Amino acid sequence: MPKQIITSPDAPVTGFTDKGTPSPLAQAIRAGNLLFVSGQGPLDSKTREVASADIRDQTRQTLANLANILSAAGLSMANVVNMRVVLRNTGDFPAFNETFREFMAGEKVTRTCIGGTPHRAGVNVEIDCIASFD
Repeated sequence: MPKQIITSPDAPVTGFTDKGTPSPLAQAIRAGNLLFVSGQGPLDSKTREVASADIRDQTRQTLANLANILSAAGLSMANVVNMRVVLRNTGDFPAFNETFREFMAGEKVTRTCIGGTPHRAGVNVEIDCIASFD
């Protein structure tokens, strides 16, 4: 099966390019029975602006963007097997993790969380994921 590009109008296009420049990235690509979702941040899908400065709000928006892309592929958070998280400020981890736990509502995934610098000013969390169609 050739790779299939998945796009959701309810999540921002990633790549953090100028709003007038098309992104070089796909929101997600299906390869076989796996879906690889590009890193999402706390951007509003329409304005491509950071939704809030608060880490809890940013976490919820980022996870909602991921969920919308998964939905466009016919999947949900229940299909996610792995997530990678980048936090600009590792001191945000407790608030991030609490909000993550609430959003996931008991759903389990494997996850790596590191400190780093997302490419766009104001973005304090970025998350990508791999989901399975099985």
